[in-house]
Amino acid sequence: MSFGNRGFLWQIVCKVPAEAADLFEEYLRQFCFTVSSSAKVDSNIWSVEGFSEAEPDREIIERGARALANDTGFEAPSFLYDLQPPINWLAENLASFPPIRWERYFVHGSHYEDAIPSGVTPLVLNAGTAFGSGEHPTTGGCLLALDRLARHKQFKRPLDVGCGSGILSIAAAKTWNVPVLAADIDPESVLVTKANAKLNQVDDLIQSVCSDGYKHRRISTSGSYDLITANILARPLAKLAKDLSHALAKGGTAVISGIIERDIPWMVRVHRMTGLHLVEKTALKGWATLVLEKGNASRA
Repeated sequence: MSFGNRGFLWQIVCKVPAEAADLFEEYLRQFCFTVSSSAKVDSNIWSVEGFSEAEPDREIIERGARALANDTGFEAPSFLYDLQPPINWLAENLASFPPIRWERYFVHGSHYEDAIPSGVTPLVLNAGTAFGSGEHPTTGGCLLALDRLARHKQFKRPLDVGCGSGILSIAAAKTWNVPVLAADIDPESVLVTKANAKLNQVDDLIQSVCSDGYKHRRISTSGSYDLITANILARPLAKLAKDLSHALAKGGTAVISGIIERDIPWMVRVHRMTGLHLVEKTALKGWATLVLEKGNASRA
């Protein structure tokens, strides 16, 4: 711990518009072991706050925040950093990770000890890893889409691009009982996905690789996929649209999210140009999830 402040923690705070709070919460989770956001009554400005054991690399944090803001059309936030005395952060973290249900999927932390509701597919995540907890509306939108697809479709070769905690890979493996390939540009996400797959007893079905989009040899040499999930952000999705179409089998389904509602028309146009057509869209708290099919006319 820097400066000999044993047990002290670094507090990182940024202030953002209300519609950007969820986005920057997710962003800070890669640097902090716990993140939360709050606002004063009737205020449109939210304070996103995280805590880290290590002194934060301010240049890296702020450069990434500027890039994220540019990708999503928000103004780049300013940051404050401060040392804080220790409290019971494990208890705080567990309290901020309550179980959540998205139709058939019941997402809960590994600390959860109460009864699992009947008739659900439980998705267990390591509570010590804050990001990808299943609470974000983009994750929820993807899980709702998978729930609806499971009612009338059977998939044999799913691919999860930008797997994060592995929650969508685990959902696919449990729903269709088939092998799933998971990929993320972040090596830590690959390790977290492996750990969470083991927690869910589907580690024999999920293989996770570190890949920049679809570039990994394991992805490009394994043929086409009948289901691809990609919960990232609009600009990266646009850049990867051709690669997505190339990897998706004819008649295959793609579930994409990380899209602000106002970007839906743009995302639909970009993917239509690659032969992918909108089948369904879901909006939650200003975020959209799109279900696309390859080679079929739009029905949305």
